[in-house]
Amino acid sequence: MTKAELQIADTAPDFTLPTNGGGEITLSSLRGSMVVLYFYPKDMTPGCTTEAISFSALKKGFDALGMKIIGMSKDSVTRHDKFIEKHALNFTLASDVDGKTIEAYGVWVLKKLYGREYMGIERTTLLIGADGKILNIWRKVRVKDHAETVLAFAKSVA
Repeated sequence: MTKAELQIADTAPDFTLPTNGGGEITLSSLRGSMVVLYFYPKDMTPGCTTEAISFSALKKGFDALGMKIIGMSKDSVTRHDKFIEKHALNFTLASDVDGKTIEAYGVWVLKKLYGREYMGIERTTLLIGADGKILNIWRKVRVKDHAETVLAFAKSVA
């Protein structure tokens, strides 16, 4: 039942999802631009907030490379809107409430915390090329300096 994990050079699975602000985003419509797609567990939690603020702070650097940033979780659009407003985030948050896209990317995994097992999102970031192919994957992300690492790698391949 486990499906093959996505690899560098694979085509990123397409999706169309609702976003903050009542919008909608389709990955394939962004062809021609590189995309940072990062998956995170939950809005308003400490690690996820730090990660989002870091990407937001570096957005001008990503913009200079013509790149788009998309954060994705199972949170609702309403919760995303509150998260963006509270922390003045300046990029798109996609809402995958049913988890189909999160599963397609292989980041819905069995996690363990304090001896308890549960299913959740493994913090993962993908850099997707203008052609829709995956250029890099960061799995089990540690939030500290992660956005800087992604930007440095993006500059090296832009």
